Amino acid sequence: MKEALSIETERADDIPLLLRHMQQMQVASLLDKHFPTHGLRKGLSMGELTLVWLTHVLSQADHRMNRVQDWAKRHLTILRGCGLKSLTPLDVTDDRLADVLHLLSDDERYRAFEQELMGQLLRVYALEASCVRLDTTTVSSYADVSEEGLLQLGHSKDHRPDLPQIKIALATLDPFGVPLASEVLSGEKADDPVYVPLIDRVHQGLGRTGLLYVGDCKMAAEKTRAHIQAQGDFYVCPLSALHVPPATLAQNVEAYLAAGSPLIQVVREAETDHPKCIAQGYETLVEMSVNEGDQTIHWQERRLIIQSIDGSLAAQSNLLERLEKAEKAIGELMVRKQGKPRLSNRVQVQEQVQSILSSLRIEGLLQVSIQEAVVEQPVRAYRGKLSVPRQIWSFQVHAQRDQQAIERAIKVLGWRVYATNQQTTALGLGAAVEAYRDEYLVERNFGRLKGHPLSLGPLYVQRDDHRVGLIRLLTIALRVVTVLEGVVRHALAEQHQEIAGLFAGNPKRRTAQPTTERLLEAFNEITLTIVSGPGFVQRHLPPLSALQQQILALCGFAPVVYTQLTDDS
Repeated sequence: MKEALSIETERADDIPLLLRHMQQMQVASLLDKHFPTHGLRKGLSMGELTLVWLTHVLSQADHRMNRVQDWAKRHLTILRGCGLKSLTPLDVTDDRLADVLHLLSDDERYRAFEQELMGQLLRVYALEASCVRLDTTTVSSYADVSEEGLLQLGHSKDHRPDLPQIKIALATLDPFGVPLASEVLSGEKADDPVYVPLIDRVHQGLGRTGLLYVGDCKMAAEKTRAHIQAQGDFYVCPLSALHVPPATLAQNVEAYLAAGSPLIQVVREAETDHPKCIAQGYETLVEMSVNEGDQTIHWQERRLIIQSIDGSLAAQSNLLERLEKAEKAIGELMVRKQGKPRLSNRVQVQEQVQSILSSLRIEGLLQVSIQEAVVEQPVRAYRGKLSVPRQIWSFQVHAQRDQQAIERAIKVLGWRVYATNQQTTALGLGAAVEAYRDEYLVERNFGRLKGHPLSLGPLYVQRDDHRVGLIRLLTIALRVVTVLEGVVRHALAEQHQEIAGLFAGNPKRRTAQPTTERLLEAFNEITLTIVSGPGFVQRHLPPLSALQQQILALCGFAPVVYTQLTDDS
């Protein structure tokens, strides 16, 4: 009688690649070093357990704890074959994963881990530490607000002021956008005080000076700029209307242009190989002096007054559109309509005109004339009273464009002031423009953190320590994503190559800037087949495609990352 064979299948997909990549980053060993667990605890260490959870998050785009155990059962052979030999389903229960979040919420230990991981990534991947970007975002939740809780109402960057939120700050390193340091704050906190502690942690973690910090106008607080100057670093950030009022900026630009002074053109090579002017501007020097503690910090700051060409054209189009709306609204001001109040005196007409000009922000650009006429209407005498004629006032309102004022207004559209303490020889006006325009790198990280594949929102955890731990877990996953993407892009650039086959429906399309999401998607449908019978076990894995082998090579890995799964040991 023949013995029955057992045939099982497990989807490998991108799991071996993710685990090998995180092992090279030494995520598990650093976590175990900084988050020691009880000596009597059995099963996977905290670092190994986190590795399994991170793999689930990145492979499934789902951070929920209650999904990990079933997923691990379905991929047990794969996970064990990738170095987690002692893994059992009991290692990834909800309570153990909750312990991971609680450990990660320890501020002191996590910051020490983050700083060592920062140095580790620089050494392993030979990252050049020169430009660091800082920004903040918010994550909303439907949970209740408590007085001392992390979830608080505040200015929402998700345009949900009705929901409580958590604030997240990130410092990322160019050119990959790799997160270096992060901060989790309650939702009502202001952005300004976040930057200095974050800058200090980056400064200590990298252990060097001369870094360029790029941020938005919230980073432009004088004390923040002074702090960066004092520690020997540099900054580039736009100044808000509080630092340079719009009226002052417009006057300065008008005076500069009226003097016939030259503008510096910022030219970028376009896709059509024809250079395109993207901005123009000039710069001035300002002596800065800020008291910080017991000392006064003095330095010379360059103010870059820059006009974005596309921005000015868009602003001009918007201005002309607002002028048309105002002309139409003023023209219809005296038109009688059902339910429309009648304007019976000149003051009411003037108030309505001013309201239109103010709401559309075009004061001084339209010359409005109001002509009034009065008609006496006889009134019939009543009960012996004298007949007194009634005066009825009528108005005609005309609007005419002040072309000279409009031309002056158009000249000062699209201008903005940037501040930097870097020398012109090291950071010219054009380089400063390019540096700030690359701010999308940190915004892209927030997009990944709050959307696919990390899906931070909505938050499914209920405790504040778990919320902090989850955000920190996902920022570690964000490092995994950005480093993998950066390594592949760097390898393609060094080899002067492009990769094809990543775009569904267009296999011949090539790119030198692949995303991690598309790279991982290329490993879908890789299935390990396990045939077992009395006294033997055979494992079979289909051959890797040319595209999959190319991606592994670009990551610096050999095909053994997958072929090791067929070992019978």
